[in-house]
Amino acid sequence: MIVIDSGSPVPPFEQLRAQLARQIQAGALPVGSRLPTIRHLAADLGLAVNTVGRAYRELEEAGLIETRGRAGSFVSAAGEEGRERARRAAAEYAAVIASVGIDASEAVRIVQAALGFSPATRSPAPTAGPG
Repeated sequence: MIVIDSGSPVPPFEQLRAQLARQIQAGALPVGSRLPTIRHLAADLGLAVNTVGRAYRELEEAGLIETRGRAGSFVSAAGEEGRERARRAAAEYAAVIASVGIDASEAVRIVQAALGFSPATRSPAPTAGPG
């Protein structure tokens, strides 16, 4: 289920992109799942077609979905591969942290800083970007 909060400072395309990405990464949308057409999803959510199109383009650029022409858009196997790469990187990071004697809470703070998380809000800090 996708919910767009019209009162949010987060643009609708980003709300949609983030929610679909989370569902893909959590496995709620498994590899090979066909996504609704851009027009259909736009109509369901009350969004402009270009807004949904932008979210889909960004998901495709991230490797989470693939578009197969007139057949539609599908959850890509690359999303699962990306998650596996992240797991391996996390394991390597944990080994480095242990070898240099940094405790887990400091290790998490380092990761949050690298991801751009704001400690006050525990959410990603706003970034400048196209939009």
